[in-house]
Amino acid sequence: MDKAVEGPGQRRTRRNMRDVCGILLLDKAPGVTSNRALQEARSCLEARKAGHTGSLDPLASGLLPLCFGEATKFSQFLLDADKTYWTEFRLGQETSTYDAQGTIVDTRPVTADRLRIEAALARFIGEIEQIPPAYSAIKQGGQPLYKLARAGVAVNPAPRRVVIHRIRLLDWQNERLELEITCSKGTYVRSLAHDLGRVLDCGAHVSQLRRLALGEFRVEQSVSLERLRELPGPQERAALLLPGDRAVEKLPAVSLSANATYYLSQGQAVFTAQGQPPGPVRLYEADGRFLGLGQILDDGRVAPRRLIRSPERSDNTKESG
Repeated sequence: MDKAVEGPGQRRTRRNMRDVCGILLLDKAPGVTSNRALQEARSCLEARKAGHTGSLDPLASGLLPLCFGEATKFSQFLLDADKTYWTEFRLGQETSTYDAQGTIVDTRPVTADRLRIEAALARFIGEIEQIPPAYSAIKQGGQPLYKLARAGVAVNPAPRRVVIHRIRLLDWQNERLELEITCSKGTYVRSLAHDLGRVLDCGAHVSQLRRLALGEFRVEQSVSLERLRELPGPQERAALLLPGDRAVEKLPAVSLSANATYYLSQGQAVFTAQGQPPGPVRLYEADGRFLGLGQILDDGRVAPRRLIRSPERSDNTKESG
């Protein structure tokens, strides 16, 4: 029996869903989980297959790229990309979750001046070791830490190495600290707030968080769920999707003849005259159609690595048969 999927005003089965391919840049609203946002967008597009590229905390808003269809094969490249956030830290209070949704566990006066705050922030720039919050989606024994923490189970998240590329102090007024942060994958802004509060000896937590950028994508390019719902139908909504190769646009591009494309699609490595050094590449047929990812070998041939099932259509509206 086909699993039912809720759509706007109706329920749909997988049999009635569509083969949609591309990337939707969603502006997630605060208070909505990333998975809920994904499922609602998927329902709006009537898409058969979908996945997000790393979750945003429910408290957070902002850029959440969603991949549909064959584009899900390249979501890891977006997961690995650097992120930029606007955030507001509330100094003087620690919470159980390191953000405003948790219970206040400690309150202390804020005595630091601007120079001390700037010096403390500078300590976190570069490669640092960070302990994720106990209330996070990281798994322990197959269970997300937040579920274990809510059940009263002791959790001990392992430290991880992350990189903070930049911290800009935008504003500071009493207990309110406004920052812009660019960081590597795996960075928890909540942990940064908590650790900063410890350095300043006053405690701190995230009171607001918005993702401004992920890799080359910017929140100004995104669309809200409300705007998505306002469009007349799934075809008009699918017109907002970016091509799947946008997820891997930093990789070199290699164009193949129709003959080479055929043998590559059979799993064979083929020669290319473009002289690329060994490494991953984007593959295109001579007419510009995206084929997927390949690997340039030491002998100059290109081997298939992650090919899409069929060439992407520019209208993203192919109906399933």
